[in-house]
Amino acid sequence: MQIIKIMWMAFQVLIGYNLVLPLLLLAIYSIRHKRRVTTTAAPVQADYAIIVTAYEWVTAIPEVVSSLLALNYSNYLIYVVADKCDVSGLHFDDERVIILRPEQTLAGNVRSHFYAINHFKRAHERLTIIDSDNLAHPEYLNELNKRFDQGFEAVQGVREAKNLDTTYACLDAARDIYYHFYDGQLLFGAGSSATLAGSGMAFTTKLYVDCLGGRDVSGAGFDKVLQAAILSQNKRIAFSGEAIVYDEKTTHSEQLVKQRARWINTWFKYFKYGFTLLLQSVKNFSLNQFLFGLVLLRPPLFIFLILSVLCMAVNVLVSWTAVALWAAGFGLFVLGFYLSLVNSETDKRIYASLVNIPKFIYFQILSLLKARKANQYSVATRSTQQATTAK
Repeated sequence: MQIIKIMWMAFQVLIGYNLVLPLLLLAIYSIRHKRRVTTTAAPVQADYAIIVTAYEWVTAIPEVVSSLLALNYSNYLIYVVADKCDVSGLHFDDERVIILRPEQTLAGNVRSHFYAINHFKRAHERLTIIDSDNLAHPEYLNELNKRFDQGFEAVQGVREAKNLDTTYACLDAARDIYYHFYDGQLLFGAGSSATLAGSGMAFTTKLYVDCLGGRDVSGAGFDKVLQAAILSQNKRIAFSGEAIVYDEKTTHSEQLVKQRARWINTWFKYFKYGFTLLLQSVKNFSLNQFLFGLVLLRPPLFIFLILSVLCMAVNVLVSWTAVALWAAGFGLFVLGFYLSLVNSETDKRIYASLVNIPKFIYFQILSLLKARKANQYSVATRSTQQATTAK
């Protein structure tokens, strides 16, 4: 009986710490963020390869390329990898745009990236990855350079919402704001690394090749493998809140379910890296690896929230003190979520959409039920106007 009680307590701690982790990160960030990172080299216009991946559909490619050609920067080339696409309608007069059409279907982000790397027109110092539904802010590369010039080899920017036309898009954007604030700005500012988001990120070409060269990462989640490989070297992934790409948000429930099923599948597939990094952090006395390992072990938001509700409900029959602790934990989580929104200049439409969170969670539960077969779904997901490479 005593063993069961200990196991029950341990389970609650493992779930409950996720409710307070955001505010713990905020506390560490508040102590450490005033320590400025100095620039180690004079600002230069480093040579970038901008890799745009598309699968099956290229409808949005002209708009994406147009935004990239409008960058306030001169030293870059754009490589559009049009995998299993009809490129007959793609015509660009600018010599900075290179259209690559693989002869064999690649059906994978990493394969598309290395196809571009293997067809580079010159030896680019850095590369950045853009999805086929992204638009880039004119200062995107200049802002990335600020972090690279501080000595970092990997940088994650911000993916702001391109569309807020539906409730689902607003809730999707709210989720992104939460993760950008805690898993980006605060995690990096606390002395660890920003988590990678699949696009709007940049690396030295050498680091990317060293980490993923020779590894055939199939399905979604290449960013999980990449960030684990970077952190295993105890390198830090910098966060840049001003390196902005505009991202198409989920607009329909069916699209939401399929997309989230793939994301949930990747968490179950790759959360094991968290244990590896925690062990390495002890060996290396590394705050970078320790905090990042904790974040990797954290389940998707809706999963640990549901488990927390279940723990609280069980404790109604066991311990009212525990119920009070769980209630306090929920209060701290809500406070943390609110702080992420108020610190991010959140659109009022996003605030208005929050009343629909229960419905959003319901569709994510459906996604969980489909997660095992998630990779059987098409790697392309379509919005109302276009199709984009799945993240």
